[in-house]
Amino acid sequence: MRVLLGCVPGLGAVLGLVLCVNGVERAVDARPTAEVARHGLVAHHAARPHIVPRSVWASGTGEANSAARTPPPPHYDDKVLAVFVHHTDSPNGYDCADTPRIIRYLAAGQTGARDWDDIGYNFLVDRCGTIYEGRAGGVDRPVTGAHTQGFNHRTAGIAAIGTFTAGVHVPRAMTDAIAALAAWKLGLTGIDPRTTVRLTSSNSLSRYAAGTTAKLPALAGHGDGYMTTCPGAALRARLPQIRETAARLQGRT
Repeated sequence: MRVLLGCVPGLGAVLGLVLCVNGVERAVDARPTAEVARHGLVAHHAARPHIVPRSVWASGTGEANSAARTPPPPHYDDKVLAVFVHHTDSPNGYDCADTPRIIRYLAAGQTGARDWDDIGYNFLVDRCGTIYEGRAGGVDRPVTGAHTQGFNHRTAGIAAIGTFTAGVHVPRAMTDAIAALAAWKLGLTGIDPRTTVRLTSSNSLSRYAAGTTAKLPALAGHGDGYMTTCPGAALRARLPQIRETAARLQGRT
């Protein structure tokens, strides 16, 4: 029986992300950078925003020191064609100086309680707009994450730290950072954040049966690919604006 699941923090509710990394998705209607160059079209790239390396949070000790363990070698796809936006379903009123500890806690819930190989999100963004590297493997590489069941290949997961259900304020610094990160990451493959791409589900517990090719937003919410309320109604309502900002950062009109 399918149930609605939110994005899941730390130890409490990682079940919404299990079985995320099986199978391979394909994309057929996005034009990669090499093809853009070959046909003489304008490539739309965006500047890479500042990304805090995972060593800043993974080196902590204490209750979440399992996050500091050395992960196994990462898995890679050939490119990133879409990004999925999440929220961590954790408290909002944190001091941004405490973000590394919060990420350690989230990672401990996935690598400790669930015995995953690494934190599932590729990136995390705090309420002050600071971007953190999540899953190991290199921020500029197409690292296969564990963030959106059925659609982890050729995608990147960006987690907004907090809970953004209906009526909750979504900080402008956070949405601007998500837009900048998506603009850069999708720009590496020449993808317009306002367009759609075709991805093939690898898991029938997603919104689409395994093997089904779905047309999804290039800048999507978690709920576009999986039966969940994540990234929360308030953050989901900001996705159109985030897409426009990201496209603008890529120099698109």
